[in-house]
Amino acid sequence: MTEQAATETFADLIACEDVLMFVTAAITSTGQREFHHGAAEQRLSLDFLHEYVRTNYRELYAAALALGVNDHNAATIIVGLLRHAADVPPDRRRAEGALIARRLERMPQHRVHGVFRALRRAKVNNRRTRAIARDWFAARRDPAFDAVKYRAGVRDAMRHAHLKADGELGAFLFTRATAGRFTTPLFESWRRAHFAADALYDLPYTVAEGFAAEHGVPRGVFLQRIEPRMTRLERLRLQESTRAMKKVTAVNEHADLAAMGLTRLASYVLGLSLDDRAARRAELTGALRAAARRTAGAAAGTWGRVAAVLDDSHSTLGSGAKRRRPLAVALGAHHLLEALAAPGAYTPLWTSGRTDALLLYPYGPTPLGERVLDALETGPEQLVIVSDGFDNAPPGLAGEVLRVWRTRLDPGRAVAVTHLNPVYDAADFDVRRLSPAVPTAGIRDAEDLATLTGLARFAEGRLGLADLRAHLDEQVARFLAAPR
Repeated sequence: MTEQAATETFADLIACEDVLMFVTAAITSTGQREFHHGAAEQRLSLDFLHEYVRTNYRELYAAALALGVNDHNAATIIVGLLRHAADVPPDRRRAEGALIARRLERMPQHRVHGVFRALRRAKVNNRRTRAIARDWFAARRDPAFDAVKYRAGVRDAMRHAHLKADGELGAFLFTRATAGRFTTPLFESWRRAHFAADALYDLPYTVAEGFAAEHGVPRGVFLQRIEPRMTRLERLRLQESTRAMKKVTAVNEHADLAAMGLTRLASYVLGLSLDDRAARRAELTGALRAAARRTAGAAAGTWGRVAAVLDDSHSTLGSGAKRRRPLAVALGAHHLLEALAAPGAYTPLWTSGRTDALLLYPYGPTPLGERVLDALETGPEQLVIVSDGFDNAPPGLAGEVLRVWRTRLDPGRAVAVTHLNPVYDAADFDVRRLSPAVPTAGIRDAEDLATLTGLARFAEGRLGLADLRAHLDEQVARFLAAPR
């Protein structure tokens, strides 16, 4: 134990563990069904953690907004901070307000409107809440587009925050918008689309889709003409949904791979048939490696010798709500670790024993113990395990291997071992751990691997609450100072 760790009180150590548990949950879980737990269990477990950490460690709870927590939990944190602020001193309110405003900037617009709806339902309408809504709306680049695509959400949020909409924006939102002509082109297209089918092709895809149904426009005709108005993500979601239903549409099947993030790209690849992946091997592998290099940035090639144990067992199928998500995280992590390792110094070991990462699919048991042994025999400087932690072939072998390794063979920690788990375990309010001998952190996106590997070191118990606070302060400062 270090000298600093020796000075930590028992309460400090408990606080450190509680906050790490919450951050892990907030990164990993979205309240949706997982392979081993239903949605109701997930939501109940998450709600308890939010209430507990906000009540007991409010400052650290707010700081979680600067970490890689997913949008579902970021929204819950924001609503919780704004709902329960009666006894918060002014300086803390200002600090929280800055974090909330910055996180709202980074969230998808539909998530932000979900936050505003939750605040309206909770009857939270204090001056700070109104100022946050006012500043968020003022920073929007295209208010007309927002008003057309999210008309009800914009109208209700502005009304709740007592915000004034001048000119045609106010007329569009708060009056009978089809009664007279507009000079704003998008508003006029929306008005005309009620009566003329041709006008709907000037509208955002999600809005035009409803008008197309009203006018009885054939689906194939509509998709072919509206495709130029689709965003990249809308086009990708449509491709994935139609492919899953084995339908053919007029949308170009080849997505813009260069523009995708690493985890989303991995999900796209895994959604293709094995024949499609094999036929497009050079294209898909090149895109995955390019996305990994972009993610690695300046850290590329700096991790030395790296071994990875990657889970592609049956449980990585995920659930209907998060189909193949654990396997997509593992595939993204595989390519990112390849980019981070020194050239030629990366060894990937999949639990299935397969070696062709492009042709993976969820299959078989989870012999983590055997793969960990194989990985350690390669003499790595870093070992990263990406798995849901259900070691079952045989059960518990991985934990025993890691215990013996840490206590007998490598007590000086010459090999840095980290377990990253993409699945939240609702029953334990945490992600499932392989062994107390190695740190574990939750992961939702492979892009966060390097950051989470650094955060996981706090779970070893060698660093205490003071170190965690310093780490969070550094992350908050970086988050607030990042370019908009």
